[in-house]
Amino acid sequence: MVVIRLSRGGSKKRPYFNVVVAESSKKRDGRFIERVGFYNPSAREGSEALRLESERIKYWQSNGAQLSETVNRIVKLNAKGPDGLVAMKKKDEAKALARKNKKAADKATKVEEALSSEEEAAAPKEEAPKEEAPKEEAAAPKEEAPKEADDK
Repeated sequence: MVVIRLSRGGSKKRPYFNVVVAESSKKRDGRFIERVGFYNPSAREGSEALRLESERIKYWQSNGAQLSETVNRIVKLNAKGPDGLVAMKKKDEAKALARKNKKAADKATKVEEALSSEEEAAAPKEEAPKEEAPKEEAAAPKEEAPKEADDK
């Protein structure tokens, strides 16, 4: 099966993607049939971040090629023009921020739960020995009294 997907390039933490037509069984960055565009998510404002050969993409789709989810999204944004790409980046940043905030909130909740469970566990332990201690003291003098009497 033929797929139109992204092939990653670029250096660490600075991705650059080629939009390629490839066999689905090939590796992500492996051999491909044709390069039909590129996407640079870290492109600065004013430079070209996305270029697609829409005629070639349509040709490959008519011959049975499937678009990956990401490429499908990029193709739709390309149809909207440069404003679509800017909107996508803002939406992605908002999603990432929301994910980060949710993760921080979950972590804070877990810490609060751990602290409250430690407090609950510590409170009964302190009370229990206090109740048992008087019983032992009361029992101890009874045992000692006969021993003293035996010694005399």
